[in-house]
Amino acid sequence: MQARQDATARAVENADNLARVIEHDITYTSQLTDLSIQAAVDGAQDADVMRLPDHLRRELLFDRSATASQYIGSLLCLDSRGKIIVDSTSVVPRSVNLADRTWFTVHRDNPKLGLFVSRPLQSRLNPGEVDLMFSRRVNHPDGSFAGVVVAAFRLDYFQNLLSGVKLGPGGNITLLQDDGHVILRYPNDGTPVDENFSGRKNFERFRQTHETSFLGTSGKDGKERLYNFRRFDKLKMIVIIAPAARYVFADWTSRAWYIGIVTALLIVGMLFAAQLLSVEFRHRLVVEQQLRDMTRIDGLTGLSNRRSLDDRLMLEWHRAKRSGKPLALLFVDIDRFKRYNDTYGHQAGDDALTAVAQAIARNSQRPGDIAARFGGEEFVVVLPETDGAAAAVVAAAIHAAVRGLAIEHNGSEHGVITVSIGVACTDTEEVTDALGLIKVADQAVYRAKASGRNQTSMAEPFGGAAVTT
Repeated sequence: MQARQDATARAVENADNLARVIEHDITYTSQLTDLSIQAAVDGAQDADVMRLPDHLRRELLFDRSATASQYIGSLLCLDSRGKIIVDSTSVVPRSVNLADRTWFTVHRDNPKLGLFVSRPLQSRLNPGEVDLMFSRRVNHPDGSFAGVVVAAFRLDYFQNLLSGVKLGPGGNITLLQDDGHVILRYPNDGTPVDENFSGRKNFERFRQTHETSFLGTSGKDGKERLYNFRRFDKLKMIVIIAPAARYVFADWTSRAWYIGIVTALLIVGMLFAAQLLSVEFRHRLVVEQQLRDMTRIDGLTGLSNRRSLDDRLMLEWHRAKRSGKPLALLFVDIDRFKRYNDTYGHQAGDDALTAVAQAIARNSQRPGDIAARFGGEEFVVVLPETDGAAAAVVAAAIHAAVRGLAIEHNGSEHGVITVSIGVACTDTEEVTDALGLIKVADQAVYRAKASGRNQTSMAEPFGGAAVTT
């Protein structure tokens, strides 16, 4: 955007410089023309000069016309009735009455008008020629209207002035009077001389907002141009320099495409790199989660380990205290497991531990239930929102599932691997904290073992024991 603004600023500056040069040249040439007119007016108001023979009077009135621009077609002195009385192109004035011309009537009706520049007019004296008429009033000694001195200024001057200007494809220059009447369009696009721009969108925007430069769309050909306006206050003219926007922003457009493509490639590269980084981060998160799980999962049985059990049990304990709902804990111990290891070997023992752990896990699958390996052949199951009766049902299901494994154990009085279970609940009087819950349940396991194993022992609310099979 900054580059586009810079391109606009450069184009506006170039257009303003060109407009200043055009204004200077036109103003200077107009001043020379006016000097010739003013000299003729001074002579026409001198009675002695006007009594001279025609050829002397002509030379005296128009002797300065040679110093004016070569584009002055003719200088005329008219009387109060519009008749030519002195003609710079002929000793004998042409017999044409011009009293109906605007430049004549305006001086007749406005004594203090000064220099007047007409609209472009088809010359009545030189058919086919279009001129701007520069004129001044001539007065009698008493101030009354005596006639007009007028100079016909050919439009070829403006064409030649602008002929070397290069605005690029689609650009144009318009010279017009401040009321909107066109003097000249360059290059010629068919706009007729004296066409009025008053009411056109871009011209009215300049007149109403006083913006001297802006981007606008031509109402004639629909092209976007950078319009630059400059007013010639002395001559009441306006020049509009309007290069095509495509030409003004050609270099910027190519740079913008280059920058845009490079930026797009950088963005794509960054997105690709970000995607790779995202994949790497996701992979790291997975690995980290796996590592965290490894630190909280028992590697042999797949149940939660002791560390995870402690954290979850503490959480559920506080939750139970806040909600007032019961919390039950099962302490599960495999019967005669040392004998099993001694008889069948440690590998068979590991397999048996895994099988029992899965049986326990299958019967504690509610959301919030926690099955964990406490250590060795001991397991703990935490049952949130569960009272003693419901916990006994879960314990019975675990007994059945373990017996259903039918793992041979000749060192056990039951012939297969079995478990002893101790159950404790938060309504037990001895339980005052989470660790107390484990302690009470562990004591209940010892009672179950003492009663013959393969049993569940319930820790009663008042410290008693009930042994069930």
